[in-house]
Amino acid sequence: MGWDISYHPISEKQIEDWYFDVLDNQNLIEQLASENNIEDFYKDKYAETIKIGAQTKADDVFDKSHGYYIAVVQGFFQKFFYTRGSALSFSETPLLEKYFKKWEEFLPNEKRIKNVNNQIIENYCSGVYIPKDKVIELIDDYDSEPEIRQELDQLFSDNRIHVFLKALNFAKDNSLGILEATEVIEPNPIDLNSSSCYSNLFNCDPEGAMLYRQAAMEQIAQIEKKENLEAGTIASKAEYKVTNIDPIEKRKGKDFGKKLGK
Repeated sequence: MGWDISYHPISEKQIEDWYFDVLDNQNLIEQLASENNIEDFYKDKYAETIKIGAQTKADDVFDKSHGYYIAVVQGFFQKFFYTRGSALSFSETPLLEKYFKKWEEFLPNEKRIKNVNNQIIENYCSGVYIPKDKVIELIDDYDSEPEIRQELDQLFSDNRIHVFLKALNFAKDNSLGILEATEVIEPNPIDLNSSSCYSNLFNCDPEGAMLYRQAAMEQIAQIEKKENLEAGTIASKAEYKVTNIDPIEKRKGKDFGKKLGK
């Protein structure tokens, strides 16, 4: 399968308040949901995610457990951003490493488990974390450092850089860091209303999914032309399947296409 990447603006304090503190006291969910106007449906999904997180074992991979669940939880509270196939974790140079903060640098030992990668290693996984001061630095360096601009433009090609910069600026404007993850949201490019999301689908900024749909439709049109098929033939018969390897039950959002301006 491909990579459905998302970027989740969240501070180190929010990581503690919304996830680790709640692991220790699940009664906090009611209070947090009330304070942040989280609807009952998403409050239940929040509680479900915390229950799964509480089952994490000492020999589990942090990025595949706590890191991923933190990204899911963030989406119940506020906006996040989607970039199909583009991730900081995919960089093959050390240029961007100075902007990242490792979990070991801000989480105490009792909050961590042994196996920590601090990057995407497979599907359903968290990636790098950029603290709020480095978010600002990265934005500034994109404007002033040609090497940084080139690297980001290559990683986030085909207009996806606009989505990533939007995520960074949202984080900057709200004094937040930003967490990378994969498969928190799985858009269906054929029918965005059938997209799947472990968090709150409607908190996902729509631009990245629209770019994904546009690219998919262009590829389908090219195939139809090559095969001398009537326009729309492939899309009308296509089936979009997601293999879910994560224990959280998949639930579908409604009317995502309307939110996207469909």
